[in-house]
Amino acid sequence: MARMTEEEAWALDDYVTNNEITLGSNGSDWLSIWGMRLKGLSNETVNYLMTKATADHKSPAQIIDDLVRNEMAASI
Repeated sequence: MARMTEEEAWALDDYVTNNEITLGSNGSDWLSIWGMRLKGLSNETVNYLMTKATADHKSPAQIIDDLVRNEMAASI
């Protein structure tokens, strides 16, 4: 088994520290791009969710949760 260099180890540490890791039955987040398209979301919606999630360092599910909470708060 190949060993990581110190630089690779620090890069991996940085990635794991700054990204939410969510495991599903196949090791991927349930809201993967493929999964979102399977659930019938439009390409525009998927692109928005992925862009916003990346920019805010959140998962697509967290972005949806934020949008729903804001909509609920606005309707009260």
